[in-house]
Amino acid sequence: MITWQVAAEGPLFRLDERLGGELFGRGPARLTQLFSDLGGMPVALPVLVCAIAYALWRGARRLPVYAALTMAAVPALVIPLKVATARQGPLTEAVNYYPSGHTATAAVAYGASALLLLALPRPSWLRAWLPPLAAVLLTAATGFGLVLHGYHWPLDVLASWCLGPLLLAPLWWVARRR
Repeated sequence: MITWQVAAEGPLFRLDERLGGELFGRGPARLTQLFSDLGGMPVALPVLVCAIAYALWRGARRLPVYAALTMAAVPALVIPLKVATARQGPLTEAVNYYPSGHTATAAVAYGASALLLLALPRPSWLRAWLPPLAAVLLTAATGFGLVLHGYHWPLDVLASWCLGPLLLAPLWWVARRR
């Protein structure tokens, strides 16, 4: 529904642009930039690589490969959607802003890291709720930072928040079986 509204420039699209216009520039610029950067490959990918390396070191073999494949699926899905919708960015004439690649990257990198950690025997200090909570908070911070800093419209971020669980579902299924 979100993609349809963006492509058709429907009522939700117009509401999104009004809401985005109200939100841009809110909050401390350095903090919103920091939050935005959490979804970039230079930050999110090393977190996933560390989780994969830890899982391999702890003896996992297949699950780290599935986590890497899940991360590889992000650009394979997001880039065609960006090209198909050709949505203009909020403070630029450039297009291909929908859905947010940074938000999708954050959702999958942090979500896959959490799933990897949960599938392994945990040290006593690592509670079962900590990795998922960290993944949700980091992904949410990324999305809010992108909107508040003016890099993305709210629907761009919301669409990627919806894509994240879809991409992570097969990895969750495999991790749950462990």
